[in-house]
Amino acid sequence: MTRFDYEQARRNMIEQQIRTWDVLDARVLDLLSAVRREEFVPPAYRTLAFADLELPLPNGFRMWTPKMEARVLQELMVQSTDRVLEIGTGSGYFTALLASKAGDVTTVEIDPALSASAKAKLMRHGFTHVRAEVGDGAQGWGHELYDAIVLTGSTPLLPERFLAQLKPNGRVFAVVGEAPAMTARLVEWTAPGSRVTTDLFETVVAPLKNAATPSRFRF
Repeated sequence: MTRFDYEQARRNMIEQQIRTWDVLDARVLDLLSAVRREEFVPPAYRTLAFADLELPLPNGFRMWTPKMEARVLQELMVQSTDRVLEIGTGSGYFTALLASKAGDVTTVEIDPALSASAKAKLMRHGFTHVRAEVGDGAQGWGHELYDAIVLTGSTPLLPERFLAQLKPNGRVFAVVGEAPAMTARLVEWTAPGSRVTTDLFETVVAPLKNAATPSRFRF
């Protein structure tokens, strides 16, 4: 039986999926080569780790596609001094990408088993500066300020609380809207009380549990 060539599959992913989706930042491409995605996906899907698919996770959750992970990482422009908040740890792979660039990462997962699995993988790969928290972060988390905040599940409305947790020049990435009309959006702090919103592309991803909706959203 022929052994699966993970390195060739990784190269194919970068050339055929990532670069063709306008992800050309060499630092991002290098990270995709260095952080082994196949070691974060469920074992049953290892050979599909580089496919253009939202791979299933336990309890009904899903991973982002590789091109989504790469594009969002490029848009966030994470720096080594940044403090980052991730809502929705999932497999821990995108957390690992963030932690490879940022000085400090807090990641929040509502599913305890998923959080524990991701934390173990992150520790095994040396990401000791990641704080993996269990809880509901769909409408905000804590009171600390961050340089970058990313929501890995969609939200019908982006809660103001996330924007209030941005440091100067900070940015929030979220997929905003309801299926079938969702928009990947980047909101950047430009001055006190002033922000710039950029709609990046259209997509559909599963919503965060308990995400803010128009009917129960409070300004």
